[in-house]
Amino acid sequence: MCFGAVRSNEQRRYAAVRQTVAWCYRGGSISAEPRINDRIRVPEVRLVGPSGEQVGIVPLAKALELAQEYDLDLVEVAANARPPVCKLMDYGKFKYESAMKAREARKNQAHTVIKEMKLRPKIDPHDYDTKKGHVVRFLKQGDKVKITIMFRGREQSRPELGYRLLQRLAEDVQDLGFVESNPKQDGRNMIMVLGPHKKKTEAMAEARQAQEARKAEAKANPGKSQNAAESEAPAEEPAEA
Repeated sequence: MCFGAVRSNEQRRYAAVRQTVAWCYRGGSISAEPRINDRIRVPEVRLVGPSGEQVGIVPLAKALELAQEYDLDLVEVAANARPPVCKLMDYGKFKYESAMKAREARKNQAHTVIKEMKLRPKIDPHDYDTKKGHVVRFLKQGDKVKITIMFRGREQSRPELGYRLLQRLAEDVQDLGFVESNPKQDGRNMIMVLGPHKKKTEAMAEARQAQEARKAEAKANPGKSQNAAESEAPAEEPAEA
């Protein structure tokens, strides 16, 4: 091995050691967790009591002594302040409650979804009622619905058929949604977008309330729910002789 290579390796090791020392001096690697108890390395802190009361600027040793006295943790809540702000709290309980709040927020988070429903200009009444039922269900769930009329062959020369069909559908569901994007021609298709009157979060809350009400009713009347399930079950066919 040549001398230059040895020197290069020594320089890399020296740089790694310097970087490690710098991390240790700054309090370790970057972490989202606040510093607590013995990890706090400042001479004094601005202390906040367990109930949010302002204690004032006290030496770190005194703050740690109070934390032990109250059987709590000393948590650094504002590291960039001078001196840093620390609070007396049960850090384990605080982390648990924060995780539960974040979980509930994710549970209630609403994502706008655009459903799509395709129709033909000369759709028969039964199919139209079925398609409209799907659109009603989507709007009740708080979702947008993209309605697409598909033209084929000679139907392309009669765009008014698709326009009238879209107008009819918009009028049939006007109690649940509104025309967000007016009908427009897109090649062989005509497209319209319906938006729900209810927000996604409201629809989700109503669905949860309805589900909880059904569960409470089933728990209060177990015999009634069982009889309803049996009445909905298909009857058995008689055995062949």
